[in-house]
Amino acid sequence: MGKEILLGKSLNELTQVVKDLGLPKFTAKQIADWLYKKDVTEIDQMSNLSLKARTALKEKYDFGTTASTKVQESVDGTKKYLYPTNHENKFIETAYIPDSDRNTLCVSSQVGCKMGCLFCMTGKQGFQGQLTSGEIINQIRSYQKEKSLPISYTWVWENLLIMFLRS
Repeated sequence: MGKEILLGKSLNELTQVVKDLGLPKFTAKQIADWLYKKDVTEIDQMSNLSLKARTALKEKYDFGTTASTKVQESVDGTKKYLYPTNHENKFIETAYIPDSDRNTLCVSSQVGCKMGCLFCMTGKQGFQGQLTSGEIINQIRSYQKEKSLPISYTWVWENLLIMFLRS
């Protein structure tokens, strides 16, 4: 059985993790800071945790970041990043969309979708399931060029369109 993923856990869940490992309660806040506020990708980089804490974490947990496996760039500067998921042999796309006024990061929240758009890898798969919060956060963390980048979730538009078409 694989290790559990830390990325995506809430502070309450991290508090339970440190309790189960016999670590001080304040360690949960430190871990949350490393997961969500700092640019690190490994437990060993959590330098304000004791060596004992890092060792205990590494025995049962992985940090949870996953690099994109492929990047495609179009002539207009749009970039599509392909990420593996926890769903067997399924991938998702994250799109960076540049614009003269602002840039946007379009993040997947589901594996596949019901829309079936031919230009979209996610849509070609058909709906397969929901992503974990860690998989969604990983997409955002992986794109570090602009910290104040507006984020669009693909499922919002898909679900709104489906609701509109049904009415």
